[in-house]
Amino acid sequence: MYTQSLDNHGQAPVDTAAEDAQRCAQFQGRVDLDERIEPKDWMPDAYRQTLIRQISQHAHSEIVGMLPEGNWITRAPSLRRKAVLIAKVQDEGGHGAYLYSAAETLGVSRDELLEQLLSGAAKYSSIFNYPTPTWADVGAIGWLVDGAAIVNQIPLCRCSYGPYARAMVRVCKEESFHQRQGFEIMLALARGTAAQKQMAQDSLNRWWWPSLMMFGPNDADSKHSAQSMRWKIKRFSNDELRQRFIDATVPQAQFLGLSVPDPKLRWDEQTGHFEAGPIDWNEFFDVIKGNGPCNRERLEARRDAHAKGAWVREAATAYALKHRADGLTRAA
Repeated sequence: MYTQSLDNHGQAPVDTAAEDAQRCAQFQGRVDLDERIEPKDWMPDAYRQTLIRQISQHAHSEIVGMLPEGNWITRAPSLRRKAVLIAKVQDEGGHGAYLYSAAETLGVSRDELLEQLLSGAAKYSSIFNYPTPTWADVGAIGWLVDGAAIVNQIPLCRCSYGPYARAMVRVCKEESFHQRQGFEIMLALARGTAAQKQMAQDSLNRWWWPSLMMFGPNDADSKHSAQSMRWKIKRFSNDELRQRFIDATVPQAQFLGLSVPDPKLRWDEQTGHFEAGPIDWNEFFDVIKGNGPCNRERLEARRDAHAKGAWVREAATAYALKHRADGLTRAA
């Protein structure tokens, strides 16, 4: 992908104070007509910054999300499980690469985004700051976490910003396989021995509430949702997406013979939806602030991997420079 800065030709950046009401109105009109906004198009700076924040957090989440499952690659119970898990973790790395590329089209560098992650300045999904003590957690992540991601991300395929929307098409296709893989693990455990079924139940108990938190705060407490929906970066509110996930997932848990750990969960005949109990948002915000079970562990792992990969980046840069120089010599 390309970056908008390539076409600036040395011009000063747009002064956000000079963005007049007419241009903003024209921009909103394009959004209202479901036109795709592309990197070279004019856009309000607030729209650009909102996209950079959301896409970079999404990319960081894919990269950090490799860690909880990567921890189980060498301990997966069979060669088949190892191969599938390796493929899945590799997919997540690819998703991060697509999304960093999409963010770069907004004029921010990948190095800058990675520095924000490694310094702790940038956020990523709180779900990846929980531990995976048993093999069943790998199944629960695929079934619940990737299932929640699919509900959240399918509408992003119709995001108003073209590069983000196009990146999400492939991401969602691959996430659908991840969700099926996780459910298949949970099904095998639920139909196994009593100890295996209990392992599956315990993992559901651990991941149910954090999965509901993945959709973000309730609409009344969400700082960015209303404007993101007006710009059609988001298509549905946090609570709408969370309800879709609950309605789809509770019957799956019933099919597995597992119990959703919510004593207040009930089916509402009038609304045609499951009504869930209250979420502990104190836990959510505490994890976001860096106080989750694995926050420090996850960031340290990323910093260590980044440091150990320095020689690869240096070698790739040296090769690219040599290749470019050879090309210039041949052209001369």
